[in-house]
Amino acid sequence: MIRTRVVGDLSTLPDHAFGLRSILFWGVIGFMLVEGTVFVLAGGVYLYLRGLSPTWPPEPVLPPSLIYSAIFTLALFATELPNRWLNRRARALDLRATRAGLVLMTVLGLALLLLRAFEFPHLNVRWDQNAYGSVVWMLMILHTTHLITDWADTAVFTVWTFTHDVGPDQFSDASDNCAYWTFVVWTWLPIYALVYWAPRLT
Repeated sequence: MIRTRVVGDLSTLPDHAFGLRSILFWGVIGFMLVEGTVFVLAGGVYLYLRGLSPTWPPEPVLPPSLIYSAIFTLALFATELPNRWLNRRARALDLRATRAGLVLMTVLGLALLLLRAFEFPHLNVRWDQNAYGSVVWMLMILHTTHLITDWADTAVFTVWTFTHDVGPDQFSDASDNCAYWTFVVWTWLPIYALVYWAPRLT
């Protein structure tokens, strides 16, 4: 007669997790580390070129206009309020509020992209004009790419929550998306300093 030994009952363990206990969260963290490294390298290129140039920006180029960047920056950081609220509602498994928060973040993301479109003409330099123009446009396009991809991800996920059954895993996905949006917000700060304020410190 063969006896089976029961080591432990796993039936009471949760079938989903948030944050550090979620494997997908660690995937998002890994992605942010990779993308953060790209931002650091791009910033290093900017500082290297700045160190080689006797004037920055090179004459006769003027520093970028501050007005549209200031509006964009304030609006971007303001989105952290609904983003954090959405994260709390997703962790509470509140479907109605999570859907509303996703819709709101999709609309806000689109508004930010429109504001960014007003920024580009006021950089006061073409991307192919000189090394300064190339590195400024590289930094701006890098961040804009992250805005676009996170906005698209949020928009698709928003539609998905209205057309499919939503379970605990989807609430965890919404929380992870909030974490990535926070990354997009805070990585703008050093880029903003380099693009808009470093030329004014020379």
